[in-house]
Amino acid sequence: MQLILIRHAQPVRSLNSVGPADPELAPVGLEQADRVPAALEHHQVARVVSSPQRRARETAAPTAAKLGIDVDIVDDLAEYDRDLPVYIPDEHLEKEYRDVYERIRAGHLPIQIDAEAFKSRVRAAMSGVVAAADRSDTVIVFAHGGVINVLLQEILELPRPLTFPIDYCSVTRILFSRTGRRRATTINENGHVWDLLPRTIAMRR
Repeated sequence: MQLILIRHAQPVRSLNSVGPADPELAPVGLEQADRVPAALEHHQVARVVSSPQRRARETAAPTAAKLGIDVDIVDDLAEYDRDLPVYIPDEHLEKEYRDVYERIRAGHLPIQIDAEAFKSRVRAAMSGVVAAADRSDTVIVFAHGGVINVLLQEILELPRPLTFPIDYCSVTRILFSRTGRRRATTINENGHVWDLLPRTIAMRR
């Protein structure tokens, strides 16, 4: 079966004083999400799955609507930040929280995160998604950069959990053979949203 992993589109900055932050998509994020269905139109999709977090669910909505498929929410596909009261988009971290930015760039989860617990729940959730699919199915999962990286770490036997920069709405494809072999065929395909990514927009200014 084929697992297509889509990182959520660009969200707004969010601070919640009474609970976890759960930001909506920014206007440019809504544009990014609208580009995803065309990037996947040649696939016969059996199922659409999403993290429970709002930014992932809103990114999944245009694709699910185009396919006429309901979105299945899998709670354990939430990002490592799910319980934090603040969400700061990647493009703001470098200037405002340099220590956190450098740690993530070095491939490590933020220091306050229980890395082993996060990796364990994500891998178990993904195993469940794969186990529920038929061998010929294509399943689309809308999730997060950390979630996608953790799965790639396991498949590619990488030393650190955050190896790859995963762009908003990028596509990562993993094939599962009948023998149980797993192979990452593409990582971070972003051509369909290249002009809408923060660094591209910044270069035009």
